[in-house]
Amino acid sequence: MSGVWVFKNNGVIHLVENPAAAAAAQGDGRNGSRRKGLVHLPSGQVVSSYTSLEQILCGLGWERYYDGDPDLFQFHKHSSIDLISLPRDFSKFSSTSIYMYDIALKNPNIFHVRDI
Repeated sequence: MSGVWVFKNNGVIHLVENPAAAAAAQGDGRNGSRRKGLVHLPSGQVVSSYTSLEQILCGLGWERYYDGDPDLFQFHKHSSIDLISLPRDFSKFSSTSIYMYDIALKNPNIFHVRDI
């Protein structure tokens, strides 16, 4: 077992195996609770809208996919089986980093997820 022992004010102690995740869950402002942003590496800019994201992705060979779920904003690459599915509401995209990591993973050396 590895982790950090946390002592509460009421005298109770418990083992936290992933302190960064626990801090994020509590929202206490430690390292794990910082806001994430999708950074376009060639320009150094944080993606701030689906319009700018679509321009970048289209330049990389991604195309809008219109035949899928109407509640999703989707892109596919003609030369592969990859599909990027994003929520229609950009605020859900920017508050949930899993979507950003999906884009960064499918476009290495172009995007990176960072604390902003």
